[in-house]
Amino acid sequence: MAREFYIDYLGFVVDWEHRFDGNLPLYMRIWRGATVLDLSEHHGDCVPGGAVWIPVSNASEFHAEISSRGHRRMQPGIDDGAPGGPTVEVVDPFGNVLRFCQAR
Repeated sequence: MAREFYIDYLGFVVDWEHRFDGNLPLYMRIWRGATVLDLSEHHGDCVPGGAVWIPVSNASEFHAEISSRGHRRMQPGIDDGAPGGPTVEVVDPFGNVLRFCQAR
């Protein structure tokens, strides 16, 4: 589920993955441009429902890119009047809010 959302839909690239055993939780580092995220399936590593601000050079281009791929549960818009600058907000399958923002 995380791979489909972050890699296939948002366009991140896997840097590396780690599992202690094939049946144990996955820890994965991904990147897109200058943004690096660590994703963990390990219980207790974080609290779902957080928010992350991710800078993008052009929010309209990012919006067009992910819209062209489509996602069965996502149809994000772009908020040109957001306080930090034009912002595309998406919610990952785990309830985390990702705000891709073009700084003014």
